[in-house]
Amino acid sequence: MPELPEVQALVDHLGEHAVGHRVARADPAGMSALKTFQPALSELAGREVVGVARHGKFLDLNCDGLHLVIHLSRAGWLRWHESASAASPKPGRGPLALRLHLDSPGGPGFDLTEVGSQKRLAVYLVADPAEVPGIARLGPDAFSVSCAELAGLLAGRTERIKNLITDQSVLAGIGNAYSDEILHAARLSPYAVAGRMGEAEVAVLHEALRSVLVDAMARYTGGNNNPARLKGEKRSGMRVHARTGLPCPSCGDLIREVSFTDRSFQYCPTCQTGGKPLADRRLSRLVR
Repeated sequence: MPELPEVQALVDHLGEHAVGHRVARADPAGMSALKTFQPALSELAGREVVGVARHGKFLDLNCDGLHLVIHLSRAGWLRWHESASAASPKPGRGPLALRLHLDSPGGPGFDLTEVGSQKRLAVYLVADPAEVPGIARLGPDAFSVSCAELAGLLAGRTERIKNLITDQSVLAGIGNAYSDEILHAARLSPYAVAGRMGEAEVAVLHEALRSVLVDAMARYTGGNNNPARLKGEKRSGMRVHARTGLPCPSCGDLIREVSFTDRSFQYCPTCQTGGKPLADRRLSRLVR
């Protein structure tokens, strides 16, 4: 799933390549992706792209007062092209959800695609991004939250820290992958209770959050914000996420995994849980 660093890189790429161009046409191909119907997508035609912004993991293309807001969800992606077929795509075939043409049909622009059978990519056309329910519920942005603000968000909470920092209504922008990296950098168990963390632990968590996000975003600068390269850059920078069975780069212990029905997370027992492996829910055990 694209998270804060990747979405910011897409913002930067579109800021360089789309701003100043006029929308020629928006072609929906996956009707389940379009979550709004008024105003119609046809109202984008002729409007200039005047800005691009990020709200948590939402991408916001400002088209002269109308906002094309995109949430890529788990399997969605944005693919930039310098040219594309001018013919309207046939709905419901393949991974294409929407194609945006700039300057003229068949000109530069981007495709929104989503692989897999679960179609969760979402597109909204609104006058104000706050009209999008997911944006209206967002907590403070993870990249700009202060240590004091983070302490306030965690105070009194009974949730496990892994769950809390991926709750977009609490902290916007962090998902499964970067939460694994942040907790490893902070040497915290994913099952630590948020409200029981001491002042020093919160300070370490805040520093890890900043350093992981800054490092990830730095890898996407200097021309590396091309959407075609982002997924590879993300994978190459991970130290524990999606590295089950490989040695921890900090201590050499094997990275372990806890799996749930539709997701999993990775951690290092030596660095994060005092050497104790956490239970894999597939084995119906509970180890704290």
